[in-house]
Amino acid sequence: MLGAGLLLALALTSATLVRGAPAQNATEELEQKLQEYESVTDRQGDVQATIEAQNAQINELIGRESEIRRRLAPVEAELEARQAELDEATAALNAEKAHLREVQARLKRAIAALEDLLVQIYKSGKEDTTSVILESTSYADLVARSEYLDSIKDADDAVVARVTQLEGEIEEIVARLTESRERIEQARDQIAERKAELDEIKEEIEAQHAELAAAQAARRETLAALEGQQKALEEDLSESGLPLPGQQAKLLPNGDAIPPANAPLQVRAVIEAANRINHLPYVWGGGHGSFEDSGYDCSGAVSYALHGGGLIDSPLDSTGFRSWGEPGIGNWITIYTYSGHMYAVIAGLRFDTGGPGGGNGPRWSSIMRSTVGFVPRRPSGL
Repeated sequence: MLGAGLLLALALTSATLVRGAPAQNATEELEQKLQEYESVTDRQGDVQATIEAQNAQINELIGRESEIRRRLAPVEAELEARQAELDEATAALNAEKAHLREVQARLKRAIAALEDLLVQIYKSGKEDTTSVILESTSYADLVARSEYLDSIKDADDAVVARVTQLEGEIEEIVARLTESRERIEQARDQIAERKAELDEIKEEIEAQHAELAAAQAARRETLAALEGQQKALEEDLSESGLPLPGQQAKLLPNGDAIPPANAPLQVRAVIEAANRINHLPYVWGGGHGSFEDSGYDCSGAVSYALHGGGLIDSPLDSTGFRSWGEPGIGNWITIYTYSGHMYAVIAGLRFDTGGPGGGNGPRWSSIMRSTVGFVPRRPSGL
């Protein structure tokens, strides 16, 4: 509901703007536009609060993404190192297996040559012990022939023994390399599992980030549409010569507020009073025994500010404010209260002891908070 003074101004202005139409109809039309303007402004605050909450969530996700990337970097490097070791071990294993096959082939050739030699000696009948003795021309010739046969046998035995030894050594090397390769594979697989887990977390965070970014973009589009609607309403209302409800005071770097140029005197007085306690600490029960105190709680701070504008005679708690003034949103001043907390919106700025942009005592903030659960009350005429 609008105050009586504003309704009178609306009636007079409407009579000028709408010739030939009843003044009451024009008044109702302007009142409807004012209410629509308030609704758009409230929705803007809600959407902006949602965007800020999403910004906080996105910042948190970015931090988690950075942490996952930090944890992924050494895991990926370790995985690459293990893979390089595995490739090297696999190459060495394949090389030793090839060497083993070569030695095995040499052994087979040596055994085959030895078998062939023995067969030839048997077939020729020349190289048995009797033939060697009979065909020797002298004792020296006999010794030479015997030593020759022994050397052939010793050489063949040495070849077989060496090849057999090499085959055993290579089999041991292959076994060690196989064990090493299996160990590296196991380590690589364990690291790969860790990387897969981190990748999954990273993908989940990135999906949440994308979802939040899309939701935020939609909220920004909604906010832009509301701002366009607000601008159109402002243009319509400016023609009436009436002050726009909730015109925002300016917030100074030191935390104080400056009222709008067209703010009523009572609103200016409320803002000046709030500035006087703006930097004091939060004290539970502060401002209730007396308006003057060293610190204030939520209802004590709002009581002090309203008292400065002559709108309240004695401090109230948050429950008492539920029946103070008139119900609904005011054009300049609205208090929001429930049994556990309360705050005021004065000329578009929030005066509060907690919530986004505030805390630690009474403070001004341009950031609105959710009004869910709060009861709005306003002073008559403001």
